[in-house]
Amino acid sequence: MAELTLVIGNKQFSSWSLRPWIALKQTGLPFREVLVLLRRPETKAEILKYSPSGKVPYLIDGSVGVWDSLAILEYLNELKPEARLWPADRAARAFARSISAEMHSGFAALRQHLGMDLKRTPAKGEWPAEAAADIERVQAIWAEARARYGSGGPFLFGQFTAADAMYAPVVTRFHRYGVPLDPALAAYRDAVLALPAMQEWTAAAQKEP
Repeated sequence: MAELTLVIGNKQFSSWSLRPWIALKQTGLPFREVLVLLRRPETKAEILKYSPSGKVPYLIDGSVGVWDSLAILEYLNELKPEARLWPADRAARAFARSISAEMHSGFAALRQHLGMDLKRTPAKGEWPAEAAADIERVQAIWAEARARYGSGGPFLFGQFTAADAMYAPVVTRFHRYGVPLDPALAAYRDAVLALPAMQEWTAAAQKEP
C-alpha cells in the first residue's frame, strides 16, 4: 500500500481537517501530513496543488484522491475495516451514518457563533437562539446514541467511530465556549478530549502562528 498523505488546514480552526485526521490516528494507519496555512493570499493556490476542489482535507492514497471529510471517513473504513469506523450492528450503523450526515450538512448557527478555535481560553460564551437550538439538538443526539448504543465504552457507540470523528470539533466548541452539559454528556466530552490524538492535535494548534 502506498503511503497515505492527508492535506489539512490549520489545526487551530480547521474543523473539517480534524475529522479525518483523528480518525486516521485511531485506525493506526501511518500517514504523512501536509499542512496548508489558511486565510492567506497564497492559500488557494497551495491547496490546488493537491485538491481539485480547492478545499481541505484531501486524502491521497497512491493514484487515488479523496476529498470531503465524510467521503474520507468512508474510504478509511474500506481501507481498514478491522478498525470498525462504523458500528458492526446494522441499526447502530444506520444511526451513526444518519447523525454524521446531519452534522455534515447542518448546524450552520453553531458553526457561525461557536467557531472552532483551539487557542480560545475556555470560558462561558454567549450565543443567539438559533445557535442554542443547534446545541440542544447535538446534546439530544449524543444522549440518544449513548443510551441506545454506548454501553461498550465511553464514546457514542461504545468504541470510537466515524461519528465521534464527525462530532470531535463540536466537542472542542462546547469545551472552549463553556456549554453546560449534564454529567453523562460531560463524560463523553471529556473522553474525546482525553484521546491522545486529540491532545496531539490541540498541542500542535497551540504552537501555530
